[in-house]
Amino acid sequence: MVKNQTKMQAPRKKSKRERRLKIIIYLMILAMILSTLTMGLSMFI
Repeated sequence: MVKNQTKMQAPRKKSKRERRLKIIIYLMILAMILSTLTMGLSMFI
């Protein structure tokens, strides 16, 4: 039972890390899109 518990705990920690990484990646993508849009608008104006 103890071995099973340790195995279950490991993936949970990884999932939390993966979620944080995904959030960071999404934020970076949004920042890039916003920067490109602002640059495009500034060029038109």
